[in-house]
Amino acid sequence: MRLTLAAILLMLFFPLCQAVAQDIRPIRDSVGFCWNPVQMERFVSYLMSIEKELAYTKQIVAGISPHDDYLYAGRMYYPLFRSLRARQIVIFGVTHGTVRKEIGDPKGILLLDGYKEWNGCGKNIGISPLRDYLLSRLDTSMFRLDNKAHRLEHSIEALVPWIQYFNPDATITPIMVTAMPYERMDEISKQLASIIADYVATDHLTLGKDLVFLCSSDANHYGKDFSNSPFGMDDAAHAKGTAQDQRVASEFLSGQIDTTKIRMLTSALKDSLSYPKVQVEWLWALVLG
Repeated sequence: MRLTLAAILLMLFFPLCQAVAQDIRPIRDSVGFCWNPVQMERFVSYLMSIEKELAYTKQIVAGISPHDDYLYAGRMYYPLFRSLRARQIVIFGVTHGTVRKEIGDPKGILLLDGYKEWNGCGKNIGISPLRDYLLSRLDTSMFRLDNKAHRLEHSIEALVPWIQYFNPDATITPIMVTAMPYERMDEISKQLASIIADYVATDHLTLGKDLVFLCSSDANHYGKDFSNSPFGMDDAAHAKGTAQDQRVASEFLSGQIDTTKIRMLTSALKDSLSYPKVQVEWLWALVLG
């Protein structure tokens, strides 16, 4: 059988193309997000036209961001990401139930990836050197290298277009978090913090300026579509939910944050009985300076 030149070239280069594709984490969810730079520019321009000037001027060390569709949550992303200027960004993402089912429902570990780059908004986004630093130093019982998990999960990728728009040269360290009890979370976070502290000291980095931490959260799926509206569905309900968010932040995430506050916050968000009268509805994007 005679092979055409095109067929021969395909046979030679298809395995190479596959290998290159496997090095780049593909976009998981294209609906409701801006993966085109023109779309992102239009959307941010619109938000700039309706939002008040940002009053927050302190250097941000960490933030909580939604990862919902931009149509729903765009106004929550905007004030946080327009304030970020760090070159390296650690993103902690949740592991959704559908993803857990596909990867065997691991518990009590972090899920790291091995991709060289991630697809982004018009261009790829690079991986911070911190990722490999963690892979080489974390106790192997505390993490799993799992590209499939990161390929299936959208909680981290949703933040990428915002990072690239306001901070186009930034790199990321993607970390998925699985379900775990408080004690295991405490154990892993202590080792993780120690390793990152060594990394920061070795490279003479400044938190907030060179390195920042983002937590990607669903916040609260509120409304009749989710049979979840303890405050109601009107302007008064929104005011009540916002007031509770501010109360939670004031009690647990202001001033010096210590283990007592973290344990109380974890309990409040997990168990409605531990917080006065109502289920905690976490509705907003939070910044910590």
